[in-house]
Parts: sequence; C-alpha cells; structure tokens
Amino acid sequence: MSSEPPVDPSDVRAAQVEHVRIEEEMEQSYIDYAMSVIAGRALPDVRDGLKPVHRRILYAMHEMGLTAGSGHRKSSSIVGETMGDFHPHGDAAIYDTLVGMAQEFSMRYPLVDGQGNFGSMDGDPAAAPRYTEARMAPIAEELLADIERDTVDFSPNYDDRLEEPDVLPAAYPNLLVNGSTGIAVGMSTKVPPHNLGEVIDATVELIENPDATVADLMRHVKGPDFPTGANIVGRNAVRKAYETGRGRVRVRAEFETEEFDGDRQRIVVTELPYQENKARLVERIAEDVNEGVIEGISDLRDESDRDGVRVVVELKRGANVEVVKNQLVEHHLETTFGVINLALVDGQPRVLSLKETLEEYVEHRKDVVTRRTEHELGEAEDRAHILEGRLKALDNVEDVVETIRKSEDRDEARAALRETFDFSEAQAQHIVRMQLGSLTSLESAEIEEEYEEVTARIERLEEILASESELMSVIKTELGEIKEEYDDDRRTGFVEDTGTVTHEDLIPEEESVVVVSEDDYIKRMPAAEFRAQNRGGKGIIGADLKEGDRVSSVFLASTHDYLLCFTTHGQVYQLKTYQVPEMGRTARGKSAVNVLDLDEGEEITAVVNCDDIGAGTDGEDVAGGDGVGADGADPADPAAEAGEQYLTMVTRDGYVKRTAGEEFENILSTGIRAIRLEDGDELADVEVTHGDHDLVVGTRGGMAIRFDESEVRAMGRSARGVRGIELTGDDTVAGLAAIDGTQHDWVLTVTANGYGKRTDLDEYRTQSRNGKGLIDIKTNERNGPSCAVEAVSSGDHLFAMSAGGQIMRTRVEDVSTIGRNTMGVKVMDLDPDDLVASVDVLPAARVEDGDESGA
Repeated sequence: MSSEPPVDPSDVRAAQVEHVRIEEEMEQSYIDYAMSVIAGRALPDVRDGLKPVHRRILYAMHEMGLTAGSGHRKSSSIVGETMGDFHPHGDAAIYDTLVGMAQEFSMRYPLVDGQGNFGSMDGDPAAAPRYTEARMAPIAEELLADIERDTVDFSPNYDDRLEEPDVLPAAYPNLLVNGSTGIAVGMSTKVPPHNLGEVIDATVELIENPDATVADLMRHVKGPDFPTGANIVGRNAVRKAYETGRGRVRVRAEFETEEFDGDRQRIVVTELPYQENKARLVERIAEDVNEGVIEGISDLRDESDRDGVRVVVELKRGANVEVVKNQLVEHHLETTFGVINLALVDGQPRVLSLKETLEEYVEHRKDVVTRRTEHELGEAEDRAHILEGRLKALDNVEDVVETIRKSEDRDEARAALRETFDFSEAQAQHIVRMQLGSLTSLESAEIEEEYEEVTARIERLEEILASESELMSVIKTELGEIKEEYDDDRRTGFVEDTGTVTHEDLIPEEESVVVVSEDDYIKRMPAAEFRAQNRGGKGIIGADLKEGDRVSSVFLASTHDYLLCFTTHGQVYQLKTYQVPEMGRTARGKSAVNVLDLDEGEEITAVVNCDDIGAGTDGEDVAGGDGVGADGADPADPAAEAGEQYLTMVTRDGYVKRTAGEEFENILSTGIRAIRLEDGDELADVEVTHGDHDLVVGTRGGMAIRFDESEVRAMGRSARGVRGIELTGDDTVAGLAAIDGTQHDWVLTVTANGYGKRTDLDEYRTQSRNGKGLIDIKTNERNGPSCAVEAVSSGDHLFAMSAGGQIMRTRVEDVSTIGRNTMGVKVMDLDPDDLVASVDVLPAARVEDGDESGA
C-alpha cells in the first residue's frame, strides 16, 4: 500500500482556480463580445458585401432550390430553414432582413423576388411571413455562382451538422452595388448603393490600370445611385467620401412646378431622398404649415401609386413659389447621407476608400476564379484520363472483351485489365462498367471528339493559371457579361451646389414696414406702399385691427436685415425680417408666437439692425462669429472706446446703460436678457453708439437732457445701468436719440396727439447725466405727452403709426424747424380718441427713387 496521505478534494479545486483582476477580465470579455458582434452580425464582408444573416438566407434559399427559375415558397419556410440550419438568432430578425432584400425602394438591385405585401415607402410593415412568398432574384444567383466548385471556404454551422460558406463567390462588387447599413459595438457602417454598370466599369479600369487614382475611378463611378432616385447636391462631398471612406452627401428630392386653376402653382415631388418615410414627410410638412413655419401653402396631398411617388403641394394664389421651394428644401426635401465605408477585411473592420474597396474585391475575385479554375482543371484532367482509357480500350477492343469474358467477376476483370493493358484503377473501373453499345465506331468518334475538347479545355485552364493577365482577362469578361445582363440607367442625378441658399437669395430686397399690435399680431408690408405725404395728412390704413387691439410698435427694416428686437421686459430676440409674414395693408397679421417667443404682456419697444452694429468691424454683424468689437479692446477703457459698438439702452424710470455689441452674439430662440429691470420699470428705447456719441433722453413730460455717452460706463447684460435723467412727479422716459454731430442735423420730437417739431442740435446744451434737463416741447392738452425722440438728417423720412392702425409717411424737412419749449406743428391728423403709437425714421440713404413725391 502507498504511504502517501489521501488528497484533499478542496485542494484540487483550489489549484484549478485562476486569479485574475476583474477589470482585466471585464475588458477582455467585452472585447470578445464586441468582436463577435462586429464580425458575426453587424458589418458586411468587403468581398461579397453581405452580413452573415444576408449570406445565410441566400445560401439557405440556394440549398432549398429557390432559384429565379423555381416557384415561390412561403417566407415562413425560408425563415425556418435559415434559422434551423444556419442562423439561430430569431425569426423576426431573419424575416426583416428577407423583407429588406425584396424591397425595391431599399435595395438598388433587390436580391429577393417577393410576392405579397413587403412594405412600402410610407413605413408600412410587411405582411406576416405566412402570407408572403419569395425566391431568389436572378442577380442574387450571380453571388452564389460556382459555389459548388470549391471557390470559397466553408465552416461548420452552429451545431456542427452542416457547413456554410464563409463568403460567397460574388460575381460583382455587391458591397458598392447594394450598399450596407449596420451598427456594431463602437462603430457603424453606412455604404451607399451604386449603379452596377458604373461600378463594373471602375473595376475593369482598376484591373487594367492598378495605379489608377480615385479621380480616375470617379470618371466611371459618378456617385451613389439610390433606388429612390433624387439628386445629389454637389460633388465635393462625394469625392471626399471616395477618397477617405467618410463623407456627408446631401440628397435632395426631385420636384417640379406646375400651373393649375389659371394663375395658381403647385410643387410636385416625384422622387424622395433615400430611406425617407413618405408618410411621415407629408405629416411634417403639414405640421409646419399649421404652425406657420412654412407660409403660402393651401393644400397638401399624397397622390402616389404603384407607378411612383407624387406628393402635391398646392400654393396660395400670389404666393412666392421660390420661397416655398426653398423652405421645403431647407426643412424637408433635403437630407444628409453620412457615408461610412466600413467593412470587414480579413475579419477586421476597416474604413476603405473607393479604390481600396475595389482592390479588395478584385483580390477576392482572383482567388475565386483561381480556385474555380483549379477545380475545373482537376475535373478536366480526370475526364481526360478516363477518355484516354476508353480510347486505348477501343484500340484493343477484341482483347479487352476477351479478357473481361475470361474473368470470374468484376474485381478479377479490373485486375486483369490493369495487369494486361496497364490501365489505372479509375480507367479499369470505367471500362468494366461500359456498355457494349459504346464500342461502335460512332461512339468511338464521339469519344475522340470529346477528348480533343477536354484536352483543349485543359490547355486553356493551365494557361489561365500560369498567367495573371489571362486570369484578369477572365475576370473582366465575366464582369462584362454581368453588366450586359443587369445594367440599367442611373436613377440619382446631380444638382449644382450653389452653397447655402437662404431666403434672402429668393426674396427681393426691399424696405418693409413691420407692425406689431398689443395682442401680439405681426406682419410686414412694403414701405413703397406708403408714399410720402405732406405733413398733417391722415395717412393710409396700415392694419385692420380686431376690436380692442391697438398698435404697440412699428419699425422699418429691409427684408434682408437681421434685427435685434428689444422688449419692455428687458429681453432681446433675434429676427430675420423675411420671417415676418408679408400681408396686405388691410390684413390683421399673424400671431407673433410663430415669429418671436414673447411672454404675456411683453411688447417690442426698440429694434436694432445688426448691420448698424457691425459698421465698425469690417462688416461683421452680431449674428456672425466674430461679433462686435472684435479687435479685443477693453470696452471699459475710455481710450479704446472710439470705434467700438455699443447698444445703449434707457428705461422708463430714466436708467441708462451701455453694453458692448459682442455680448449679443448667439441669441437663443427664447431670447436673452439685455438689461436688469427694477420692479415696475420697463425698457423704453435702444440705440447703437460708438463711444463718441451724445445721448438725448426725452421724457413724456416734454423734458430732454443731453450728455456725452462716455459718462455711462460699459456694463454687462445683467446690469441695471446708471441714472440718466432725474424725473419729476410721475414723468417717464419717452425715447432716446444718439447724436453723431457729423451725420445728424436735428432732434425730432413727436407727441401722442400727432404734433411735432425739428430743433437744431445746438439748442440742446451738453450737461452732466442725472440732471433734470431742459424743456424740449410743450405737452399741453393739444399736444399730449411726448412719445418719440429721434436724431434726424436732411432727406430722412418719418413713419408715424397710430394706435388705430393708420400710417403716415412724410419727409423730415416738412416738419417745421423751431426751438425748444414750443408747441410744434401738426405732423399727423388723427381721428378722435386715436393716438400716435410708434414712430420710426427711414434714413435718406435708404429712401428709394419715386418715394420723394408728395401725395
């Protein structure tokens, strides 16, 4: 007996335990999982352009005999065979893949020929697999051609019962032809589809000229060719994608303009960007029309049928069709296809250029054709060997027959033939099995003819294997045959990329009058509709307000202007003038919530043109990236102030504040704070200054104070400001005028009852801020309170709008020049109980020809 002590089982188990750091184990396990997803599910192989599930479905159909010439079979049967034999990942995923391969709007060249409901461009799902039928499309058979000839490697399936191909022979570059989309772990692929003929031509070009550049190949491959057609915008993005494997290609719908019902127009969309859901597209357009984002559309409907897409957008009578087109393109009819040409190369994911993709395919095809040729050569040599034996037997037919007759059985006959006539085992076996009828002279001639053919075939196969040029010639010939059989016309066109087409490019540039009411209705009208009148006129209707509503503000701007709109609550919003709906003089306007996100009770009190702010910064406006005061000078430094741009604000309670224009960049759609207001205070007016202006603050009580703007130091947006004028009683600020002595000639004051005057600048002596100021205009019962103070020059035009909706336009020179502390003259003839609500000045430089004549 052994004297060794018994082994403790716990020691054995402990010896089998391997100690590892948990972070290392998790890292390795996650990497293994990620690579499994990358290689086994999500990414296509560069050689055949297929993911495993696509490859397995096609191979299963091949094994089931579901070729293009066979009858259709239930999709559920195909799904079951694929799942049971090759792809154990659930029937839903397999069927979704099968459906995608049958959809003409998803695949440029569908690989499955389906019968039944396989979904639609509206996002409708396919019918259940028990209701649909399928078989392989003819072009899919080209992917599997020669698979029985040892052209590709096979591996055991998931349960080791069967074998499945690692890749298909792929007689054409399917990765580029049909594209691929997939999301793996930490990476994704998005290869666009292309035109078969173009891809084959580029492949042939690469075979003939291995040094060809991407530019050379692009002479054949113009760009992606989507199954839904549409247009690619520009070619630079396509070139980048082909050179680097990554790019962003803009795809725009195909549409045209038609006339109907006399003078009306409609936009008809006939092709949509790839992978666009048509029904959802129509819904989104309708939502934007209802919300006022897109103006001018009267009707929208989908008239699509089996013959193609037809989405009809009918325009209102008089609508600008170019504007509506541009809005539709900007928001709905143009998408971006992000190209990521990522595929598996030797089992590893790689981002490939166009040339690298085709090079990998050519290498695969060389391997396939070489292996097929070797396989065919082996078969031909075996056949030639048998035919040589038959010919030898025919030359010695009597002796061969006699030898067989003398043998006891077939085994003895084979041995005798081998010994007597030096036949091989294969030859002897074949001769023993020959029928007597094959010994006729006619059969002999046929054997000799076949032997010559097989011999010539062997010579050709050996020639192909011995010469790479011959091998490449075979590949080119076969690619040409594929092109001849399946090539079709390109569907996706190209349109010139003219850059970002803005609304300004499509809307005529003209001066506009923008009217805002207390109930938040807004509209714009061409300023040319209001011809200059002599002072004291009633003006003409500018807005048909609903009962109880009144005009709160009116301002002038070009349709191309970018504006900063300041409100009584101290907020500032950015607005493009063309975003304000254009309407007739008698229209009420549209709700301002579609244009500006104003709070309850918030009203626009001042408007600043961004071009005015950018005047000292080489033309850069506030909305641009460089901002105002881009030279980096400190706005708080008096020596640096000249040439800087500021927004100078005044509140109803008399506080004045200057803030550098650069602080008003990147304004949110909900606005940003412009000034901090005390309880009960409101922002009254805003002017653009440059550090060397004089400020005139006018009050409703008819007082005015003039002081140098340098007395108000520059502050941030959240500051309240400093006292600009000392108010008495219940007086409040009416407005602010920024005076540039080299440009302005007078101070114009207008009162609520429609009276006003011009006064020379010299009459307003400069004093320190926070004083009571001087009497500017009498505010008695006739005049009413002062409502506006403006710095004006010769040639300027005055626009005054009453609360009731009348607009009066007159030349500034028509208003009499008189001193301070006077009554003024009638500027606008108002109806009883009507008041001047808002005043703005159109500078002389912006007065158009033809506006000078009085009415």
